[in-house]
Amino acid sequence: MQLADRVAVVTGSDSGIGQATAIEFAMEGADVVVTYHDDRRGADETAAQVEKAGRRALVFDLDVSDEASVEALFDAAMSEFGRVDILVNDAGVDASGTPVADLDTETWDRAIRTNLYGYFFCCRRFIRERKKAGGGGKIINVTSVHDEIARAGAADYDVTKAGQKMLTKTLALELAELQINVNSIGPGMVLTPFNQKAIDDPKVLEEQVQSIPLKRAAEPREIARLAVYLASADADYVHGATVYIDGGLMQNQGQGA
Repeated sequence: MQLADRVAVVTGSDSGIGQATAIEFAMEGADVVVTYHDDRRGADETAAQVEKAGRRALVFDLDVSDEASVEALFDAAMSEFGRVDILVNDAGVDASGTPVADLDTETWDRAIRTNLYGYFFCCRRFIRERKKAGGGGKIINVTSVHDEIARAGAADYDVTKAGQKMLTKTLALELAELQINVNSIGPGMVLTPFNQKAIDDPKVLEEQVQSIPLKRAAEPREIARLAVYLASADADYVHGATVYIDGGLMQNQGQGA
């Protein structure tokens, strides 16, 4: 198995991409720290699937926007498993849909603290643990096609996604000497709770996929399989990259202009 006996922390692993990634990691031999903020039931379902795959799971109630909560997460992971080899940052909030002129400071701060501070807090503690272990390890930051493509009404989301991408690139320079690989995955439309309307209504889904050349949204497992590759030894020379997985969406920008 590609991740045999590794230990992975996967934030936001109670649903969507994070949940699929945790399960795929377990099927590839990793023990997994499953985190959630609101959906304990989803986290327990993820943990059950991890254990069904024959691996250990630790469920942790995490607020990534809170530094102390992140520190407690890693304390618990180190106590339970003795090490952490892989970090997948996926916990976050979606765009508010509010134009900048109408965007209140509280909503802006929530996005910054969750999507950007959260990745920073988790990366920082992970790096400190890997330094103690002598280096090595994998960081995978789940960003979005919106780390490059802007949307009206999504400044809070777009700005944080762009920040996540630059955090990845900066860390790639800082951590090369330690042999810690750092990469990003930039999904397009994925059938997760962020796109619940499209999941629930076939007409909405049909309308939304028209801008995607492949004319469909991704399943969370498709993103998770890419994460497995980036977390494996097969990707030891992939460093500082953002891999977009979007059905060709980004290639369709500007058509008809």
